[in-house]
Amino acid sequence: MAITKKLRRYIPSDPEFQVEEFPFYWLARVQGIYTQKMETALKRIGTDIPTWRVLFILKTHGTSSISEISTHAIVKLSTMTRIVYRMKAEGLVDTGTNAEDGRVTEVTMTPAGRALVERIQEATGRLFARSFEGLSESQISKLNATLQQLYGNLAED
Repeated sequence: MAITKKLRRYIPSDPEFQVEEFPFYWLARVQGIYTQKMETALKRIGTDIPTWRVLFILKTHGTSSISEISTHAIVKLSTMTRIVYRMKAEGLVDTGTNAEDGRVTEVTMTPAGRALVERIQEATGRLFARSFEGLSESQISKLNATLQQLYGNLAED
């Protein structure tokens, strides 16, 4: 892909590059502060970000394989397997074998997991509301579309 002269200033090797104009600088800063705030909110109720991710993936997608959860969370399969089995020991999820493919482990949220989802939503609601303060629905939609395009560009191989 050819980079136009106007876009070169967003490439770190370009002499006119300025970090404050680099989108990944801002993505990293937003992700970093988001992670700090989420860790604080979740710690207050005795949970963590990996647990939150798994529970909300299951809340959104229903019963899912460990591999599917790993893909959505962008976490290595081996790491996700450890997270899921820790959560199973905590009573937040159950695991079972897929009826069509015995090699696939499926994960389902338990009543305790659903109860924790409710507590998480209460603990993080203000953080999410504050995150989007001052943004219109159109701005959020455009941001999502832009981030999806960046993701697609990077995921191509």
